[in-house]
Amino acid sequence: MTPRPSLDNADLLRLAPLLVGRARRGVVGNSRYARSLREAVRQASQDPTARPVLISGEPGLEKDNLAALIHFGSPARQQLMLQLDGALLRPDGSELFGAASDDHPPLLQLLGDGALLIDKLDQVPAPLLPRLLQLARDGSWCPNGAPGELRRFGGRLFFTSEAAVPQVDRSCTLIRVPPLRVRRQDLGEWLRYGVRQRSRKLGWTRPPAVPESVVKRLQSYDFPNNLRELETLIYRALQQMRRQEGGASGNGVWPAVLPEDVFWTEPRQQRYRFDIWRWKPQLREWMRAPWLWNGVLFGLVSWLFVAVNLWLWLGPQDRAHNGALNLFWAWWWPLILLGFPLVGRLWCSICPFMVWGEIVQRVARALGWSPPRWPRGNSDDWASPLLAAGFAAILLWEEVWNLQNTAWLSSCLLLLITAGAVIGSLRFEKRFWCRYLCPVGGMNGLFAKLSILELRAQVGTCSGSCSSYACFKGGPADGEGLATAGCPLGTHPAHLSDNRNCVLCLTCAQACPHRSVQLALRPPAADLQREMELPAGEPGLLLVLAGDLCLHHWQRLLGWLPLAPTSLIDGPLLPRLAFATLALALPAALFNLARPFFSVARLRRTLYGLLPLLWGLLLARHLPLGMAEAGLVLPVSFSDPQLPAWSADPHVIGFCQSAVVLLGWAWAVVLLRRLLANRRAAWLSASALAMALALGGRWLVAV
Repeated sequence: MTPRPSLDNADLLRLAPLLVGRARRGVVGNSRYARSLREAVRQASQDPTARPVLISGEPGLEKDNLAALIHFGSPARQQLMLQLDGALLRPDGSELFGAASDDHPPLLQLLGDGALLIDKLDQVPAPLLPRLLQLARDGSWCPNGAPGELRRFGGRLFFTSEAAVPQVDRSCTLIRVPPLRVRRQDLGEWLRYGVRQRSRKLGWTRPPAVPESVVKRLQSYDFPNNLRELETLIYRALQQMRRQEGGASGNGVWPAVLPEDVFWTEPRQQRYRFDIWRWKPQLREWMRAPWLWNGVLFGLVSWLFVAVNLWLWLGPQDRAHNGALNLFWAWWWPLILLGFPLVGRLWCSICPFMVWGEIVQRVARALGWSPPRWPRGNSDDWASPLLAAGFAAILLWEEVWNLQNTAWLSSCLLLLITAGAVIGSLRFEKRFWCRYLCPVGGMNGLFAKLSILELRAQVGTCSGSCSSYACFKGGPADGEGLATAGCPLGTHPAHLSDNRNCVLCLTCAQACPHRSVQLALRPPAADLQREMELPAGEPGLLLVLAGDLCLHHWQRLLGWLPLAPTSLIDGPLLPRLAFATLALALPAALFNLARPFFSVARLRRTLYGLLPLLWGLLLARHLPLGMAEAGLVLPVSFSDPQLPAWSADPHVIGFCQSAVVLLGWAWAVVLLRRLLANRRAAWLSASALAMALALGGRWLVAV
């Protein structure tokens, strides 16, 4: 062993840029991967032989920090530690072994018993690799220019590598660092740790909390650059939060919770998209015109809604004589189901319930009352089950109280939903009711995932060019961006992972000054992927919608039971309500019976794979009423049998029912193949289940 000479100022200047002062952080997390990695670091630091260590893993995993943890946790922690980039070393290793023409002592001699970290061992020049291997095996090395002068390095070697280096593996203690995407359980702790560290640097006295909804959303992202990318994400989120808070930050008042919209991740690669506005730029200008939407919403829909309700209350009370009932049951239901695969949740943008909610909200602001912001956190956890329960109550009310043939009760249903929209608009800003609590909106959001149309924004443009975020916050006009109140559902178009929270109102396109928002055609049901994020109560809503088929045709399923009533409309209320509830709960009961035999994740993927079939069966359930009575709206409305009318033949109706059920089954088989791609047997069994459900459903909805 060659003792380290005393260091003069020139030597200190050589070593200073290479010194590692301390470890930046420990191993964060409590997953089995984090515990295993923490134990490997501990064992390496306590190794009495001080064996060389090779730390391998993907880019951005802070492998150099793990090396520092090992060194500064070892008995040699008082010794120097130097770090060199292997990709920048010369082929002769003159940075380590000295130059033949240089009088300065080699770096290894200056280091003495200290630690040497060589990053990117896999990128070291090939001629240098054998000398490093010899150094790792027995610590021997020869200075350049003196090949016969054998010296020994008394310190410890550390290597990091992003690729396998088999010839070095056997001479080192090997530590493999798992990527962030396989230890998603640790992501919440990493986020909160990073926010605490960054907040202190930015002068925040109390770090903001990271809600669980943010953690869940980011857990679906793979983080290709691992911890380095996560740090950048946190830094950008906090900087955006500073800009959003504006004046409040100047007083040292910071938000208690970080909102979800400040975290930017690259979206999943979108394939097979056709940008409509790039194809027809003039169409973009026409569609984003404020006069169009304001004229439709406040000049037509609001007053048409009033007229329909007056018609329902003051006109005849049966569907054969009331045109408003005909419009609601024979027109609205079939058309909205037909529209889901084409335009998604577009109906919600012109929904009369929320039009009156917005009118009341504007009146309240004019009187000095400003509705508060939405509550922070994941409102889906408590709102989605309420939404599913509300839709179930509406279906029971419809069947047991014969809403299809009772005009004033149908109006009561419309007014009840409108009351919810009005109260929600007074309780919170924008359309909190539409996003979280509206039963019809929940159904629309679920089936909107089947749509061939999507509205999205480019993450790179938004994160790099935009500082106002007016598309979801609202704000004054900026360039070609118009003054708006922001997205009514409080969602940034670049953060949308599916169509559930987009009503295609084009507010974001109106506000954006950078032309980042795109309206595109895409493959059907592109939102439904294996790694999709599921709201807490949405599978329950899907089962409730399936229960609607069983409820409407309950006699075919339960009419044979001894205590079954003759009708759900007439007779004692309790038996009618009990059998209606039983019929509605049949799909949920079958789903729960299957849970002990299959994983919940597989059952949910299968359930969503059957969504096109459910759409086809619901459309087939409403086609008889639509095709038989929609054409009678004029004679029904004006009580004049001489007015033009049409009604489809039962055989034509039956053919159309079979066609939509067949389409739904074929679509479901293709979608199940995507969702269950890793298990062929699971896909085949799920496809067989879809066939059985399609045949049973076709028998159930038969005219």
